[in-house]
Amino acid sequence: MLFETLLFAAGAPAQAPASAFTGFMPLILIFVIFYFLLIRPQQKQAKEHRKMLAALKKGDRVTTSGGIIGTIIGLSDKDIVVKISDNCNVSFVRGSVTAVLKN
Repeated sequence: MLFETLLFAAGAPAQAPASAFTGFMPLILIFVIFYFLLIRPQQKQAKEHRKMLAALKKGDRVTTSGGIIGTIIGLSDKDIVVKISDNCNVSFVRGSVTAVLKN
């Protein structure tokens, strides 16, 4: 009985092994799709945000990530001072600015 099983297995036609490239093709395709749909647009948006932060100046009206709207009265490399009312100035991390509003 064992001998018949071995003969049957030996007589089966062998299939050609798939190349390594075709085996990785779906993974490569998924990475390319993720790059163009997720990674690249996010990098572009981050680049625009960094450019906007670098262009901040006194007198700009800004919105912070917390939703506070005010006018910049002081700047440094890492933080900004925003005037939100007559007697209220608040200091923020420069990166928390989400948008510059038109005056």
